[in-house]
Amino acid sequence: MDPLSQLCENEKDLIWTLRYDCMENFPQSLPKLLLSVKWSKHEDMAQLQALLQIWPKLSPRDALELLDFNYPDQYVREYAVGCLRDMSDEELSQYLLQLVQVLRYEPYYDCALTRFLLNRAQCNRNIGHFLFWHLRSEMHMPAVAVQFSLILEAYCRGSIPHIEVLKKQVEALSKLKSVNELIKLGTIKNARSKTKEAMLTKEAMMTCLRQSGYTETLSDLHSPLNPSVLVEKCRYMDSKMKPLWIVYNNKLLGGDTLGIIFKNGDDSSLFPDLRQDMLTLQILRLMDLLWKEANLDLRIVPYGCLATGDRSGLIEVVSSADTIANIQLTSSNVAAAAAFNKDALLNWLKEKNSGDALEKAIEEFTLSCAGYCVATYVLGIGDRHSDNIMVRSTGQLFHIDFGHILGNFKSKFGIKRERVPFILTHDFIHVIQQGKTGNTEKFGSFRNYCEQAYLILRRNGNLFITLFALMLTAGLPELTSVKDIQYLKDSLALGKTDDEALKQFRQKFDEALRESWTTKVNWMAHNVVKDNRS
Repeated sequence: MDPLSQLCENEKDLIWTLRYDCMENFPQSLPKLLLSVKWSKHEDMAQLQALLQIWPKLSPRDALELLDFNYPDQYVREYAVGCLRDMSDEELSQYLLQLVQVLRYEPYYDCALTRFLLNRAQCNRNIGHFLFWHLRSEMHMPAVAVQFSLILEAYCRGSIPHIEVLKKQVEALSKLKSVNELIKLGTIKNARSKTKEAMLTKEAMMTCLRQSGYTETLSDLHSPLNPSVLVEKCRYMDSKMKPLWIVYNNKLLGGDTLGIIFKNGDDSSLFPDLRQDMLTLQILRLMDLLWKEANLDLRIVPYGCLATGDRSGLIEVVSSADTIANIQLTSSNVAAAAAFNKDALLNWLKEKNSGDALEKAIEEFTLSCAGYCVATYVLGIGDRHSDNIMVRSTGQLFHIDFGHILGNFKSKFGIKRERVPFILTHDFIHVIQQGKTGNTEKFGSFRNYCEQAYLILRRNGNLFITLFALMLTAGLPELTSVKDIQYLKDSLALGKTDDEALKQFRQKFDEALRESWTTKVNWMAHNVVKDNRS
């Protein structure tokens, strides 16, 4: 049974009666046993504590569930942390977001989980770096302010050499926030003339950035997104929230120029919670890992994203990529017609690649399209317009901007704008079939990738449910109750056989293909609105 399933009283009594059989034959049933304990009976509690001393260790992935709010007992949480000690640094980094959130459920500030995280952070600066930012980004929340500040202080006191690096990052973000406010202020004052606005705003920004305090703070700066890279120069990007676009060099990659977007918003309707994007990208990273463990590489692009404070954060810019909207608009003079040009995407890939490189790009597109079709369906990712889907010149397709997840789709006048389970348009199929209408072999391979990917995720359904459940009190806009997580249980068809689940997925696949014209209509409307704005 998945973690959301409720046990009836008879089942609880049976599990408690067979507790020693559970321990010997099904140690992973421990969460169910704990839910069956009568915590008001001292005798049962004493027996459970004795059992925990001899209970076999769970795998770290299974032990994560025991840190949920359903398990407040100190001994249970200590047992769970004992299981986490077997985690590698890479695996710990993968689940650090949840481990910081569950600190809220600890009955005492000084607890096994806090000591475990501090110990691992002291031993690995990369873990320390992200522990620092995950804690600091939530310091504005009264419920955790004292607890998180104490843990931050403990980390900094134990990592004196790291303090200076982190201090410089905090100062740099503060400076960038000031520049960002200056740009927004300039925009408001010069709203009438776009050309004048751009000139005055750029001039004000450059004057500000030339000040010695800014130059010093923003040079030789380790990126909070990835501490192994150094920031070099800064420019700003034009959008309604006026985020700064920072360009930096990574000395480890021979000085390649990379980019980060700094977002700082004061209007939640314009600026979705970056922590929701962080969670979605973390889950995409995990899906990528699980697929690779099963020898299926679907060329996922889980770009970096880090919340650094209240409605502010950093997003990695994926190099050599463009949106589907821009690719379509470039190939058509009429915005309304652009969305229906099925050759635009393939022609764009042909421009960027030739010969064997084109064949490889189409394969990259096929694999990544399969991965994102399955991922967006399972996670219920909405608002999939043509500016939220991008393609790299190498062929990799990827999705951005995850303001709507778990089936919280946008609607207008009470009508759902998205009527397909996932995005699979005929221009995508046109690329997958290499521009040949009857190329059923390539399309068959694509469909097979999707089905394989879906079954792999199903086998790990409990892990996904646990990770979302651990984030329930984080205050994310679209993850507020167990009902939200029910979407995952339904999309993964948990409780059904593989054959039944595959039948359900195939129906969704056919529906996505059959109803893809509705996506095109949405994209056309989006292109027209975008064209009118510009």
